[in-house]
Amino acid sequence: KIVRLHTEDPRSSGVVLHGGVVRLSGQVGVIANLGTSGLEQQVHETLAKIEKLLADAGTDKSRILEARIWLKDIKTDFAAMNAIWNAWVDPECKGVRYCVESALAREALLVEIQIVAAL
Repeated sequence: KIVRLHTEDPRSSGVVLHGGVVRLSGQVGVIANLGTSGLEQQVHETLAKIEKLLADAGTDKSRILEARIWLKDIKTDFAAMNAIWNAWVDPECKGVRYCVESALAREALLVEIQIVAAL
């Protein structure tokens, strides 16, 4: 059985549950704030959205299996993003993670994070 949540977007579901695994679509900061938000604000907003989506699916960040992180400028933002991530992630339940530099969908986006977690 496949369960899809947050299906308002015409391109994708926000959350898909299947086989005891939760997959979140890529999350970014609050779109309305993009013109004024820096990396730290975008990371905090993105992680808050991830926590809410995980809760909607019936799980939480202690069940993260994998995190995929895209940064617009890895040389400038990697250390700051890591400091926020390290303070947020459950230190006893860290999943695997990768972080790469990439052009993102909007010019003002600085970070996008996609999560896979267990139920």
